[in-house]
Amino acid sequence: MLWLAFHFRALSLEVFSRGAAAPAPLVVVEKQGSRTWVIACNDAAEACGVHVGMAASAAQALADGLVVRRRDPSAERESLAGLAVWAGRFTPSVSLAPPDGLLLEISTCLSLHRGLGKLLKQARSGVTEMGYAATMACAPSSHGAWLLAKAEIEKAIREPARLGSLLAALPVALLDQPPAVVEGLERVGARTLGECLRLPRAGVARRFGQALIDELDRALGRVPETRAFFEPPASFERALELPAPVQAAEALLFAARRLLPELEGFLSLRQAGVQELELACRHERRDPTIVKLGFVKPTRDAGRMQLLLRETLGRTRLPAPVHTIVLRAPLVLPLSASSGDLFQARNGEADGDLLLERLRIRLGKDAVHGIESAADHRPERAWRPCQEQNHAAAAANRHRPLWLLPQPLPCHDGRLQLKSGPERIESGWWDGGDVARDYYVAEDRNGAQLWVYCDRVSGEWFVHGVFA
Repeated sequence: MLWLAFHFRALSLEVFSRGAAAPAPLVVVEKQGSRTWVIACNDAAEACGVHVGMAASAAQALADGLVVRRRDPSAERESLAGLAVWAGRFTPSVSLAPPDGLLLEISTCLSLHRGLGKLLKQARSGVTEMGYAATMACAPSSHGAWLLAKAEIEKAIREPARLGSLLAALPVALLDQPPAVVEGLERVGARTLGECLRLPRAGVARRFGQALIDELDRALGRVPETRAFFEPPASFERALELPAPVQAAEALLFAARRLLPELEGFLSLRQAGVQELELACRHERRDPTIVKLGFVKPTRDAGRMQLLLRETLGRTRLPAPVHTIVLRAPLVLPLSASSGDLFQARNGEADGDLLLERLRIRLGKDAVHGIESAADHRPERAWRPCQEQNHAAAAANRHRPLWLLPQPLPCHDGRLQLKSGPERIESGWWDGGDVARDYYVAEDRNGAQLWVYCDRVSGEWFVHGVFA
């Protein structure tokens, strides 16, 4: 087995800061006893002299406009769950390591991602796109990988012997043991895992408990590990509170981009695509503004979603600043491998779909439609508008043009050379729209190929279509 561990060391801060490109000085505080202390701060706050461990009141005195947020364990849990959903794009075997970690079993999916190096590169890029920072480590055991990640040792270890040598240098304070056990080990001179492992096992178990021995064995891969895997939600809905209210479309797009990789992971787990997407923009003391997107075919391509979001947000009038965005996927449909975005991109179909989607945003949903055949012999009634997806293309008829004129035009130039025909059409007597026509393929003096007919009642000639 091979495990990939993520340690999100600044998660308590990033749940508040990741929604803006350049947030103001920001600190996260927590009450300990009778005083409130800074437990995390961003770069802008550090530039003002603020640091972790400082009293909140002192931090406020140092930085004008300092944003102070109380630690929100609930938001951290939701973010960790969102990260687990995102990680589903790599493997379904995702395990939570609360409050700030993820563990992925990746041995079975390396070939899918073309090797460990490419998988790690994709994972690093995805974490950054979502606005997080993480230490990543790989090891044959999940707990070994987790300890390396917590120690900020970014290594990809496959050999158990090499894992043991790296773990031996780690401080015992990284172990998931009560403070009394860690202090007791340090008092007897066992300050690292290696020093702890050199002590007699029976004596260590008797003095510090069997749980310590079990944890060391799990870290080294000596005993099997049992981990509960994350169960993804049945539907997708993710909220992101912004550091400060905004009204500019680009600022909202930046925040929405933070959530799109999570949606990609959700869809990958289900082998599905989204055909409708909603972005709810919440205001103070107003109903939310709902931005809706529709896709020609189901997709899980975040880049395509981002393009349509940009188009739509740029045309949306917001009545007030937005303090929170909520991304929802109300219509999720199966996406087979043969109809996925990869294959669409190869034959240009994806480009055509994207063009239709952008035209609908700019011109209105009802202004762009497809056509399908109707059960009527009269050419002008042999088609009807439709939603273009899910309709197979009709077989082409080389004797009929793709382009019909809105109304047949009288032929004033009689110099036409008939190439084929006639095709007789007599129909419509039952609904008052009866026609009696003989159709021909003709060529005019300029070489244009026309579809013409002779009205069998009046004897007049008309042009009804043009061949490409």
